[in-house]
Amino acid sequence: MPIVAAGAAKRRQLRRTRVFPDPAKEGREVMSDRDAKPFAQVRLAVGALFVRGEDVLLVHSVDRCGWDIPGGIVGPGESPAAACRRAIGEELGLDRPPQRLLVHDWTRKPAGDEIRYIFDCGELGDESALQLRESELDRWQLVRVDTVDTLVGPESARRIWQGFRARMEGHAVYLEHGEPALRYPDTAPSWLDRQPDRDRHLG
Repeated sequence: MPIVAAGAAKRRQLRRTRVFPDPAKEGREVMSDRDAKPFAQVRLAVGALFVRGEDVLLVHSVDRCGWDIPGGIVGPGESPAAACRRAIGEELGLDRPPQRLLVHDWTRKPAGDEIRYIFDCGELGDESALQLRESELDRWQLVRVDTVDTLVGPESARRIWQGFRARMEGHAVYLEHGEPALRYPDTAPSWLDRQPDRDRHLG
């Protein structure tokens, strides 16, 4: 065998048999899977805000026996916007793509962290087009945005109110447990300022 070829073969053999140092044997700290910091596992949910003037659309759930805006849970590999459009079709029988993001709300639940999005879905339009999924919903109602807390829980009411306000002001908001967690310019329209209980709703 030529000298050059023999040298190349020897180098390949050395690379194949090379032994890498064991950190444990050298006294270095070894991080196990048990020691690694876990990533946050977050459930995603979406809501669709339909409006008519100062009213918002609420639907009544058969399973939960309560009111909320239409929406649902984001499926694996599904984007929040796609999940919102799917939920609108399944719950209301409408093919209505969301127009823009209004709310990103982080909250901690007993089962873990959760992020809830609210999308602006525009004016409700023709009510006769609504076809509720009877296995999940039994009725709907248009409710003045400043009275939604009479039908839904406090956190959901704050989130809906903030979504309506974001729609009026033209920008999305970041919330935690339904409360603003960042400061935004106070550009609320005069309609909000005229509400006698404005501060109670805005938090």
